[in-house]
Amino acid sequence: MFDLDGTLIDSRRDLADAANALLESCGGGPLSEDQIGRMVGDGAATLVARVFEASGLDQPAGALERYLAFYDQRLLNHTRPYAGMAEVLDMLGMRATLAVLTNKPLASTRRILAGLDLARHFAPDAVLGGDGPLPRKPDPAGLRHLSARAGVTGASTLLVGDSVIDWRTARAALTPVCVARYGFGYEGFSRQIAGSPDFLIDTPAELLTL
Repeated sequence: MFDLDGTLIDSRRDLADAANALLESCGGGPLSEDQIGRMVGDGAATLVARVFEASGLDQPAGALERYLAFYDQRLLNHTRPYAGMAEVLDMLGMRATLAVLTNKPLASTRRILAGLDLARHFAPDAVLGGDGPLPRKPDPAGLRHLSARAGVTGASTLLVGDSVIDWRTARAALTPVCVARYGFGYEGFSRQIAGSPDFLIDTPAELLTL
């Protein structure tokens, strides 16, 4: 089971460009790509709140909708799968059921997966976004739902993600977790938490040996 942003795909620049377009439209200056990358993971609403807080601006009404519109125009400008990810999914799909669990809105998730030729690895009902009927990560409900869909227990599932949110989700579901240190969400890990994942990888190809 995969997180999306920072795990399957490097979407940091497009996320940052959309956030900065929103700030500019409200009279603010841009934040760095790295700074915005560290704010990603809890869903679009939280990202918007964080960028306004970091900019010292009051968040206006309708800011979330404006951000989503800006991002919708930029979904695939620079976003790409991490190097080797497509080949890894080809191999993993021969021996496991694959799923995506993300806090990104489902419509955007599906467009990105299709646009990057990754959708073929995941059944439509094996992709859960953050705007569906189940609560967002770190609530474990989505993870448990996808495990049950695959007919396996949480203990027989592996969640691959790059952020503390993914780690907390897996721990809440009593599921093993593999943390991708190559992802931009990894910068948000504390040293204590970073030492506790079941697995750590520096490239997607390392998944093939787990």
